[in-house]
Amino acid sequence: MSLRIKNDHARFKDIVRGKIKSNLKNYVKKGELIGKQGKDTITIPVPRIDLPRFRFGGQQQGGVGQGDGQPGDPVSGGEPGDGQGGPGEAGQDPGEHSLEVDVSLDELADMLGEELELPRIEPRGSKLVTDRIRYSGVTNVGPESLRHFKRTFKAALRRQISMGAYDANRPVIIPIRDDRRYRTWRIDEKPQANAVIIYMMDVSGSMGEEQKEIVRIESFWLDTWLRRNYDGLESRYIIHDAVAKEVDRDTFFHTRESGGTMISSAYRLCADIIDADYPAQDWNIYPFHFSDGDNWSIDDTRLCISVLKDRLLPISNQFSYGQVESPYGSGQFLKDLTEHLGSHEAVVTSEIKDKEGIYQSIKDFLAAGR
Repeated sequence: MSLRIKNDHARFKDIVRGKIKSNLKNYVKKGELIGKQGKDTITIPVPRIDLPRFRFGGQQQGGVGQGDGQPGDPVSGGEPGDGQGGPGEAGQDPGEHSLEVDVSLDELADMLGEELELPRIEPRGSKLVTDRIRYSGVTNVGPESLRHFKRTFKAALRRQISMGAYDANRPVIIPIRDDRRYRTWRIDEKPQANAVIIYMMDVSGSMGEEQKEIVRIESFWLDTWLRRNYDGLESRYIIHDAVAKEVDRDTFFHTRESGGTMISSAYRLCADIIDADYPAQDWNIYPFHFSDGDNWSIDDTRLCISVLKDRLLPISNQFSYGQVESPYGSGQFLKDLTEHLGSHEAVVTSEIKDKEGIYQSIKDFLAAGR
């Protein structure tokens, strides 16, 4: 019976996983999904799942399939529309509800990778070494903060039983100093591949709330995939109009400015952050820039190309530029970037027309597996 239950449970999990994968494209573009995320899992609504089963009828029934009947006869023997409540009328039966399931972010990342056929990322450079404490045993001495209460009371119980001091009718166990047990530990060195994502976004007046929502959703899925590939992942955020500044995550997604746009200010600040905090020999570096394609002048675009060639591309695993379509943006920067750096292996660009385009854009950015 236990084995049968386990098999049924495994089968049900496979069905749920298949449902999630088949609807993954719809889940990806929904911003409210991100708001439901927990520490390690995310809650996903799954359509009602009906498992196939036989339904047996009564022995006295006749009609189509069980006796005489003519083509076109209603199977139930009744007339069309005989059910409870006609078209457009309120019924009294409960409606169908979707099932909400908790899925780990690692599982979601794996599903995303399978559906988009994303390759596993091979971290480059040397790996950082981190110390990890492992509790490996029990000893008779140690600090009180590491006292093992269960082992202590077991030792006290054995002692009282062996001395004949244990009374089953009055089971009082009083540990003495010799009964105390403490956890011991050792420090293991664990190689760890680290990565940093530096998000840059144009927040000038032409980038509206819809455009920033697209960036917010896409960055969540980019984070999810990269965290699956790296033990340690840090995210930094830069906003810019004519001037760039580093901000926290909440400010990044909710700031709207006005005025001109100088993209080079963001690229210079990004390079400064990397130089200060993320040596290329130890970190896998992923700059992502999102804009509607407007820039102040062709001179600033030339400066952007120069900063990319001299400072960012030599140290980055991949530089990604996503152009979000806006009714106010010209889209010229993507054309200039493609003209000057379109053949560079570390440069990936993507056009995102609307939320429907997020799915393909994620594949554009991650398909290379860098």
